[in-house]
Formats: sequence, structure tokens, C-alpha cells
Amino acid sequence: MNTKRLHQIDLFRKYPIDVQRETFFKLLDEAKDTWFGSTYGYSEIQSFNEFQERVPVSSYEEYKPLITRVMAGEQNLFWPSEVKWFAKSSGTTSDKSKFIPVSSEALEDCHFRGGKDIIAIYSQNYPDNKLISGKGLTLGGSHQISSYSNQSYYGDLSAIIIENLPFWADFIRTPSQDVALMDEWEEKLEEITRQTVRENVTSLAGVPSWNLVLIKHILDFTGKNNLLEVWPNLELFTHGGVNFTPYREQFNKLIPSDQMHYLEVYNASEGHFAIQDEPDKEDMLLMLDYGIFFEFIPAEEVGNPHPPALTVENVIPGKNYAIVISTNGGLWRYLIGDTIVFTSTFPHKIRISGRTKHFINAFGEEVIIENAEKALAISCAKTNAVISEYTAAPIYMGDEAKGSHEWLIEFEKAPADLDYFASVLDNALCSLNSDYEAKRYKSITLVMPTVRNLPHGTFYNWLSSKGKLGGQHKVPRLSNDRKTVDEILVMVNEDK
Repeated sequence: MNTKRLHQIDLFRKYPIDVQRETFFKLLDEAKDTWFGSTYGYSEIQSFNEFQERVPVSSYEEYKPLITRVMAGEQNLFWPSEVKWFAKSSGTTSDKSKFIPVSSEALEDCHFRGGKDIIAIYSQNYPDNKLISGKGLTLGGSHQISSYSNQSYYGDLSAIIIENLPFWADFIRTPSQDVALMDEWEEKLEEITRQTVRENVTSLAGVPSWNLVLIKHILDFTGKNNLLEVWPNLELFTHGGVNFTPYREQFNKLIPSDQMHYLEVYNASEGHFAIQDEPDKEDMLLMLDYGIFFEFIPAEEVGNPHPPALTVENVIPGKNYAIVISTNGGLWRYLIGDTIVFTSTFPHKIRISGRTKHFINAFGEEVIIENAEKALAISCAKTNAVISEYTAAPIYMGDEAKGSHEWLIEFEKAPADLDYFASVLDNALCSLNSDYEAKRYKSITLVMPTVRNLPHGTFYNWLSSKGKLGGQHKVPRLSNDRKTVDEILVMVNEDK
């Protein structure tokens, strides 16, 4: 099975344009008799250009009325097969929940296939692995499936996947389904710990920040010094959701083994998009045969009424693109809000560079997540610091004061000199971002950033106050307004 699948993956490495063309026309053919297909004349479309001319790029806000109708029971609006599952999306730049349609085809051909491909690719890279001799612990979302109407159900994507897994999957995963789907995070942490410490866990999966919380809880519970004393056969952590770099040092300390492997995936409620296929490279292979047709809008064109959109045929490595997807879940030319950079083409490999809305651009400095992550990594390396969590926002110009950035950082290991850390961070951002450098030149527009060392547990408590503990929930890294930063500072001051 693995050999056949690896051959298929190799095909789209070599022939990405052909595979995407086949995906594109198959999607159009399947949806031509839906309301959406009829409205935009899918049966007449002969080319990508025609598709782009007819169908507008849509954000969730524009798609929401259609989704609401399907949640209420209408069918065949944007996808022919029955759509009754909706992934409640968190980790968005807006506080509002998104409900992403998940068809049976999206589950089987995208999400489940992604899970299988992780094992296939990992096994190719490490043929002597013992992964399936033990169990996988996936730290997923914390929401039971809820009923929206008699016809539709919603919950975290991880909950929907667990609900739809074949019965035999229970033999290779832990904890039990009822614990995996528990709502209350603290109680769930206790139960996961109790159930799993006696299991032979060979792999972990999930968001790095929440897995660290779980690992530390397990070590407190068992009194062990590191995780290999609990699970000696642990060999793989499949991670996604946030950049792993700030967490790598902590994982290496808690799982001290050169036989421990880390594999990044790019999956979201909207689809499973990419998998790290080479252990020594920090990029991911774009998975082109999951029933998703990809388009890429140059990041600076996002927001334009008719932005140019490129296919895999035309993209250029090193350029920042916003991803647009048409899927076997019924999303058409849907702007998911993430930006990526191609590291290579043929094969098409990417790294996530940020969000279309997660940035700081209050003064024309256009600082994106990728700038922030690299600058913080440089700052930590030079000051021997380790960061647990962070967020940043602008300090707006006052009558006399110039603009600046404020960084709220929770350190696992604080730098000896916070002012020096701030100076290194500032210099690193100047070296990485010419717009930031120009605004910082002689402090004409921006002055030195303010860095605040927050008490341990601050971000955890803030997420708790929002009811966002566990699963895919995460702290917004960069904000173009002060809402998050001010809320956290108020909370810190109240605790003093």
C-alpha cells in the first residue's frame, strides 16, 4: 500500500501541472449541477482563465450565507453529496467562529489521506521505525460534536475526524474517544494523563504549545525527569498550527534523544495542504492530489477587487502568496487567510509565512509572522533565552510620541538583560524587513520596540478567560490593533 502511494506522491512531484489540471476539471464536473455550478456555468468552463473570470475570490464573510443555508438543511448548493459536518474553526484572526463544510469526499480524500501519507512519508524516511508497534496520542480539539439542526453537526475538525474514523483506529490511538472529545481542558488533561502513562505511546501529534502543557503535566504526575522515562519508544512528533522553532529547544530537553523525529504538517479545517517530506529541510511538500485546486495571489494584491491569481505553473520561489482554494468540500475560490512562500518548484515546496490579517502594518512597516519568528530566534540565540509564548502590537503615535511596537513575551528562560534582547530584536527586524528598517532609520517614524517579560502562565490564563484552552487555539502572534495586547496587560496589572 505504501509503495503504491509513494509512487503517486512522486507523480505530482514531477508533474504538478498535470495533476492540478486533472483535479480542477474533476471538481468542476462533480459540482456542475449544484446551485453554484449552475450559477457560474461550470459545464461550459474550458480553462483556468475562464474559471477565474467567472467565479469571484471569496472570504468566509462572503461565503457565510451559503454555508448557513446548508447547515439549516439545504443541499446541493455548492457540493453534490450530502454535507452535514461542519468544522468549527478556531485560531482565526476574528473572534467569530467559522463553520467550514466537510463533505465525505473531503474526509476520505483529503483529511484521512493526509494522515495516511504522514505515515507513508515517515516510513520512507525511517524504514526501521516502530511507529505502528505502539499507539499515537493526538491532542486535538476540545469540543463534542454539537447539533446545529436535525440535518447538520459541528465541532472541531479533530472531533469530526475521530467521530468518522473506522472502528479499527481505536486499536492504534490513545486516549479513548470519550476522553479525546472532552470539553473541559483541565479535566481532559488529567484523564489523558491517567489513560496514557501506561500505554506504549510511539507518536504524538498536535500544536506544540498545547503538547508542552501536556508533557509537563505528565512529568509532574509521574515524577519522571523526561518523557522517554514514561514512553521509551516515543519516536515522532507531528506538529502544526504554529512555528516550531521557538519550542524546539524545550522539546529537545524534555525528550532527550537523537532518535526522536519531528515532522511538520500544514492542515486546517479547510483541508490538509502540505507535509514535510525531507527531515533535514524546513519546508513542506504541497499535496496536490487531495481534491484541492490551488491558486496563489501575490500578498500585496489581497484586497483588490480583481486580484491576479496564479496556478502551480506560474508561481515563483521566494515570493509571498495568499492561498486560494477550490475543494471537494464545496469551497470555491476561497481565501483561507494564510500566506506562504515557495521554497522550490518541481517539486512544489512551501513554508508558511503568516496570515493575510496577522501582521503589523500601522506605519507602513509590513512586519509579517515570518519576520517576527526569525527575529525572535536570532534574539534568543544571542541572549541565551527561550520563549514560551508571545504577542506583539503597535504603540500608536501620540501628540509628541513616535510610533513603536510592543512585545509581550513569556519566557521559559528569560534573557539576563531585557534591554539588550530588545536591541537585538530591533536589529534583527531591520535586517529582515527593509520597510521596518526604513521606518526605524534615525527613529524618524518608529522608535525602539518595548519588550515586556510577562509572568509565567499569563497567556494560558488569557486563553482560559476566552474559553480557548486546548486543541487548535493559539495566541495571535501579531495584531495590527491593540485589542489583545491591552486585554493581557489589564489582566497582568489586576494580578499584581
